[in-house]
Amino acid sequence: MSQVLDTPPQTPAAPPASADHDLAALAARHGLSVSGARPSLPEYVRQLWARRHFITAFATAKLTAQYSQAKLGQVWQVMTPLLNAAVYYFIFGVLLGTKHGVPDYIPFLVTGVFIWTFTQSSIMAGTRAISGNLGLVRALHFPRAALPLSFCLQQLQQLLFSMGALVVILLCFGVPVGVSWLLALPALFLQFTFNAGVSMVMARMGAKTPDIAQLMPFVLRTWMYVSGVMWSIDKLAQKDSLPHVVTVALAANPAAVYIDLMRFALIDSFHASQLPAHVWALAAGWALVAGVGGFIYFWKAEETYGRG
Repeated sequence: MSQVLDTPPQTPAAPPASADHDLAALAARHGLSVSGARPSLPEYVRQLWARRHFITAFATAKLTAQYSQAKLGQVWQVMTPLLNAAVYYFIFGVLLGTKHGVPDYIPFLVTGVFIWTFTQSSIMAGTRAISGNLGLVRALHFPRAALPLSFCLQQLQQLLFSMGALVVILLCFGVPVGVSWLLALPALFLQFTFNAGVSMVMARMGAKTPDIAQLMPFVLRTWMYVSGVMWSIDKLAQKDSLPHVVTVALAANPAAVYIDLMRFALIDSFHASQLPAHVWALAAGWALVAGVGGFIYFWKAEETYGRG
C-alpha cells in the first residue's frame, strides 16, 4: 500500500517537436493566422489604403453628428473659433496691447486661431481615438490607425468648412486675394501630416493610460501660448530681453511654423522676413518626423489595442 502511495505521478509525454510545426504549416496552408497579430509595415499600409473609404466616411459621419443636437447645427464649426478669436482679441489685443506694431492684427489673429484649432482638436481627438472607441475596436477587425487618421481628417474637413468665414474676414479687412493664397494648400498638407503623426502617438499613449486625456488640455493650452497665436514671434525676437536660443526655439515650434506659413500665404502684410529661416524645410521636416515616426510608433502596438 505504501509503495502505491509513494509512487510519483507520471509526467505526460511531451508532444513531438514536429507537432507544433505541422499545426503551423496546416494553418498557413489554409490561410489562417493568429487573431489580432500585427502585420508587417508594408501590409499594414496596404490594409489602411484598402479602407480609405471607411476612413473618409467615418470622418464625415463624425463631423455631421458633432453638432446634431445644437439648434444652430454646423454653424458652430465657424462660430466656435470666431468666438475664441473675439475673446483673445479683447484680452491680448486690447488689454495686453499685443496688437500694437502688428499690421492687419484681426486677420493675423483669426488666421492663427483657426490654424491652431486644427492642431489642437486633432491631437485631442487622437488622444481618445482608441480609448473612446473600444466597442468598435473590439468588435471589428481593421487597422487601428484608421481611427486617429479619421479624426484628423474630420478636423481638416471642419477647418476647410471654416475657411469660408476666414476668407470673408480677410476680404472685409482689406486683405486682397493673391497668388500666394495657393501656398495654403501645401502648408495645410504638411500640417495635416504633422497632426496625424502626433495624434497616432497620443492615441497609443491614451490607449494605455486614459488619464492622459485629462492632462492634454493643460499641455495644449501652454503650447498655444508659446506658438504666437495671439502675438507676433517676430516682434518678440527683435527685443533683447530674451536669449537668442529661446527666440529660435519659439520660431521653430511646429505649431508656430504652420501658423506663420498660413499667415504668409493669406495676409499680404505678413512678409517672408517674418518667417524663420528655411521655413519650408522646417515645416516638411516636422511633418516627416511626426508623420512617419508617429505611424511606426502606433503600428508597433497594433496587437495590444482593445485588450486588457
